[in-house]
Amino acid sequence: MKAPLFPRETTHWQTLELPAWRTLTLSALEMGALTGLLARAFRALALTHGAAADGSVGWGYLALTLGAGALWLCGMLTLHLANFPVRRWPARVLAFALAEVAGEVLASALLIALGREPLGTSGRAHWHDLPSLALTTLVLRAVTFAVFAALLAAVVQLVRVTLARRGPHHLHPTPREP
Repeated sequence: MKAPLFPRETTHWQTLELPAWRTLTLSALEMGALTGLLARAFRALALTHGAAADGSVGWGYLALTLGAGALWLCGMLTLHLANFPVRRWPARVLAFALAEVAGEVLASALLIALGREPLGTSGRAHWHDLPSLALTTLVLRAVTFAVFAALLAAVVQLVRVTLARRGPHHLHPTPREP
């Protein structure tokens, strides 16, 4: 007897569609590029509009904007890395850093074309400043992301070891009877 071409009964498979933000956080390239574009735009805005009439920037303002930028960069990296086990982080950090730098260079090129990139070799940046901006950004981001990811991995492992020592009963406490 031949097998039928179509089954008599079909199974309905339910699809699980992730929210858009969750899908974005799974991609190192998309998260890195978005982070880079927004980081460079924030930097240009902060350096352009935070300057006094003589062109100087106050130390407090500079520290605040640098801190906000670092928090943004490390927060976006954390959002991405939280989706993966620690053993997969090194490749993810590298891909994120390269995409982030590419996003920053793209934003910087756009700002140079508009005449709005604030830090060049002498005044506003020009096209000849783009390679040095890209290299400086690559080195700074690679070091920042590597150090931050190593510290984050150490904290994650420390928490896992601590929770494992406490035993499984601390992870899912049973409700107390009245």
